[in-house]
Amino acid sequence: MNLNICTSPPPILEDDIFAGKNIMSCNILIGGFIQNGDLEGARQLFDEMPERNVATWNTMVVGMTQFEFNDEGLSLFSQMHSLGFVLDVFTLGSVLRGCTGLKNPNAGRQIHGYVVKSGFEFNLVVRSSLAHMYMKFGSLGEGEKVIKAMPIRNVVACNTLIAGRAQNGFSEGALDQYNMMKMAGFKLDKITFVSVISSCSELATLGQGQQIHAEAIKTGASTVVGVISSLISMYSRCACLDESVKAFLEKEEADVVLWSSMIVTYGFHGKGEEAIELFNWMDQVRLDANDVTVLSLLYACNHCGLKDKGLQFFNLMIEKYGLEPRLENYTCVVDLLGWSGCLEEAEDIAKRIAEEVLRLDPQDSTPYVLLSNIQASALRWQDVSEVRKVMRDRRVKKELGISWFEVKNQVHQFCMRDKSHPQSMEIDIYLKELTWEIKLQGYVPGNDSVLHDMDAEEKDHNLAHHSEKLAIAFALMNKHPRRCSNPGDEEFACLQ
Repeated sequence: MNLNICTSPPPILEDDIFAGKNIMSCNILIGGFIQNGDLEGARQLFDEMPERNVATWNTMVVGMTQFEFNDEGLSLFSQMHSLGFVLDVFTLGSVLRGCTGLKNPNAGRQIHGYVVKSGFEFNLVVRSSLAHMYMKFGSLGEGEKVIKAMPIRNVVACNTLIAGRAQNGFSEGALDQYNMMKMAGFKLDKITFVSVISSCSELATLGQGQQIHAEAIKTGASTVVGVISSLISMYSRCACLDESVKAFLEKEEADVVLWSSMIVTYGFHGKGEEAIELFNWMDQVRLDANDVTVLSLLYACNHCGLKDKGLQFFNLMIEKYGLEPRLENYTCVVDLLGWSGCLEEAEDIAKRIAEEVLRLDPQDSTPYVLLSNIQASALRWQDVSEVRKVMRDRRVKKELGISWFEVKNQVHQFCMRDKSHPQSMEIDIYLKELTWEIKLQGYVPGNDSVLHDMDAEEKDHNLAHHSEKLAIAFALMNKHPRRCSNPGDEEFACLQ
């Protein structure tokens, strides 16, 4: 019997739904409903079954969490447990993913306790799901502890560890684990490459990124959409725009993720018009934009100062594509208005969007900073102090800008006021010399964007010690920046 149901299941008739059907056939129908995305039909049939077995419950739990109805999935799990049914390893994995989706660490720890009591503690699938859950919650240490307690490890466990380190900001640790995975003889797959290439992107390490790209080509993973998208981002962050374009053009099929990645890349390199052209091309090939595509466009407009275009695309998102703006979209519009330097004329819309962002995520620092700058632009310093007090009371911290530069495969990190770099004093002296020399050539710092209540000299100091300027000074001190591997590429400093 072919159980792979590809067409929509027949309508449920109340009189004969169970006539001649046993539990197995109902389970097959439930699977068919779920496969077709009809969770309502699946739930209706499930509720009307007079008798269910463990497979019935497992199918429903997996289906609900697969479509991110995590609350319902966990509720079914709770009912299943209270009725004495035993979950299998795949259902436990789904339940743990449900806890992750709900961002509910307490529920996750309760499931962990169930795993231990049920004897699944050393199952590789369950342990990998547990580790993934903890790492998604930001508990990297707990996740690593789960994996290190495994008697043996497989590719899934190694990939979970690499991805967890990368997602929690430990990109160097992710690359170390990748090298250990290779030495141990594990077969690298597309999931491995997505995580490690993303780590190279975060660190802007071109040399390592090129080596991993070569490995991906050898294993045949370089044509996978996720890997290409990571390559586009990595080469972009390493200032090799041509290599990003090359990776994009080598795609075998049109995919909205790749187009969105390339749009972001153009924006990152200050080519907003090219990003808009690519979006128009995407529209011509009838590839439907999603909220990520619009976010990519907003990002590109933001980086290139195309305020009007950015606001136009934001409106298109709602009016033409019928998409509901997410937190990231609002945040990007807030940023767009702030960096465009038109705080006074955009005060009303900026306040409205900032308040919406605060409603969605009170811990996001962007709207606080924008509201503070709006008040500062009008010299309303008391209002500025009140906004900052709210930030302190809510323990909201503004994320520091960080810049990187790579010399001889070693990544050097810089941020404003940070004196931890071993050459910090020399960099400071050299930067002062450079600033003095360019001022003699007529350079005047544009400190209007520094809206704090401080004098001109203090503003100039903050601008002069921006993380990007510290990285450039370090690069110039260390002779010449690295070159991209292909002839003709310009020298670059890996800046963020």
